Amino acid sequence: MNNVALKKNAEKNQIANRKVISDTLLDLAMEKKEILVLTSDSRGSASMVPFGETLPEQLVEVGIAEQNLVGVSAGLAASGKKPFVASPACFLSMRSIEQIKVDIAYSGTNVKLIGISGGVSYGALGMSHHSLQDLAVTRAIPGLHVMMPADRHEAKKMIEALVDYPTPVYLRIGRNPVEDCYVNEDYRFVIGKAVTMHEGDDLTIIAIGETVRVALDTACVLKAEGFECRVLNMHTIKPLDEEAIIKAARETDRIITIEEHSIYGGLGSAVAEVVSQNHPVPVQVIGIPDEPAVTGNTKEVFEHYGLSAENVSSIAKKMISN
Repeated sequence: MNNVALKKNAEKNQIANRKVISDTLLDLAMEKKEILVLTSDSRGSASMVPFGETLPEQLVEVGIAEQNLVGVSAGLAASGKKPFVASPACFLSMRSIEQIKVDIAYSGTNVKLIGISGGVSYGALGMSHHSLQDLAVTRAIPGLHVMMPADRHEAKKMIEALVDYPTPVYLRIGRNPVEDCYVNEDYRFVIGKAVTMHEGDDLTIIAIGETVRVALDTACVLKAEGFECRVLNMHTIKPLDEEAIIKAARETDRIITIEEHSIYGGLGSAVAEVVSQNHPVPVQVIGIPDEPAVTGNTKEVFEHYGLSAENVSSIAKKMISN
């Protein structure tokens, strides 16, 4: 709690998660030569240019061939390497999904897949470049874990945790800098365990990735109006922290989920599955509806679909009053 950056003192961060991930991997790869980075003509988009310049023998460029990218990474993992794949989430999670299912998950090859520029990061490029179904697809694949960091501090901790993590992982990040959710890296990060960002008993908001900032801002709005809202950062959607979800359902009686993803198959669906089978309470899923998302920058798209503190707090107050 003391390390959470609430709205009134949150930093205006100018460092993108992809830059933090690249820097972290570079530091780790200097010591561990088995760490490799693979890209699909995407080293610039992934901020991996410094990595390639410093450790050229540890970067593999396959060109615009995402299926080959995944297949090659699986072969390298099978030979004892620790490959980190960095490719646009929209293509990595869709164009090469069969290779992810068979070559990575089914074959048990320990590859870390980093989907860059995820969600609506590509903005004006529209549905072909938006990745709003990736959580639904990847979390349904046996043997594949799925994660999203809330900010730069969590992105660093996540990569450090994944280097020696024995399971294949799909990790999605956005393209641009996001406002800090944590003051610094001084907190305990555990894969598969939600982080309680704010305490409260009136309602729980569960968020993932860049929507964690929206959840924290919502908690501030509600607090100013006399409501105490619990905020859970569900950075790992698979394996899911079912214990934290059930506890929230029992103690707060109502749950809102927020995600930069389709309302089908993502965080909201995962939470509703747990709640309905263990302690049924009202669950409101806030995300992108069943339509091609409008074009615009992330802030514009979020506001259009109600992924904002103003809209979420309004929904929360209605749920609390019922």
